[in-house]
Amino acid sequence: MNNNNYYQPPIFQNPNNNSSSSPPPAYPLNYELLDEQSYIENILRLNRGKMATFYVTIPGSNEWRDKTFTGIIEQSGRDHIIVSDPTNGKWYLILMIYLDYVTFDEQINYSKEFTPHQN
Repeated sequence: MNNNNYYQPPIFQNPNNNSSSSPPPAYPLNYELLDEQSYIENILRLNRGKMATFYVTIPGSNEWRDKTFTGIIEQSGRDHIIVSDPTNGKWYLILMIYLDYVTFDEQINYSKEFTPHQN
């Protein structure tokens, strides 16, 4: 790509000391996160199956401006949460970008070191 040297793509070093233009994996290959990587998605994964209330703000929408969703944490990913509401049978896909905070009615599981459960 000729961009008149305005931007040079980064060069990443792989374990074999070969240059590569592909970025390193987002997570270490063994999925163990470092102490400073205690992300919301991981805390939610540790609390899968628990009832929680999710407070979200969706800008630009009067109808959905400030919403709460209460339900069971089914899954959590880098950019989303999947919640099922046992009272009405609905399932919600909540985008993390809109999440303000989460409340629980019971003690939450928390660990700075996170290893996903193999299901």
